[in-house]
This record gives sequence, C-alpha cells and structure tokens, in this order.
Amino acid sequence: MPKSSTRKNGNGRSTLVFRKQNYVLLAVSLILIAVGFVAMYLDGQFLGFVSLTVSPLIILSGYAMLVYAILARPDEASQPAESA
Repeated sequence: MPKSSTRKNGNGRSTLVFRKQNYVLLAVSLILIAVGFVAMYLDGQFLGFVSLTVSPLIILSGYAMLVYAILARPDEASQPAESA
C-alpha cells in the first residue's frame, strides 16, 4: 500500500511534509517559469537576444528552483516543538 504524504511525530500526530519555505520556493519558481515564457513570447523575434538567451536561462533557473523546492527537507532540529 502506498505511504501517505504525512509524517508522524513523537506524540502520534501527523505533520505535513512541506513547510512554508517549500511553498514559497514553489511559488517563486512557478513565477520565474511564467516570466520566462512570457518574455520569450513578447520578444516576438525569432532570433532575438531575449528569446534565445535570457528567457531560457530564466526558465531553467525556475525549473532548478522547482526541483530544489520539492526535494528540500526542513531541518528537524530547527523546527519548534509542538505542544499537545
């Protein structure tokens, strides 16, 4: 059976896998990807500098940040202890 996307902490309560930092990074990466595609579209030139150089770099950095946001695990020691 597949595992759920939650973790069990010491007192039996489940917590989410992603933290606020992960969601912020996901949002920023999606915005970067969208800005890259919009910049590529708005340049309008087939051989323009923006559409051939700048936009792909923005899109690739957005995808790299997306992968990091998904794979980043928050430090267990730096999280505050939840009271019951």
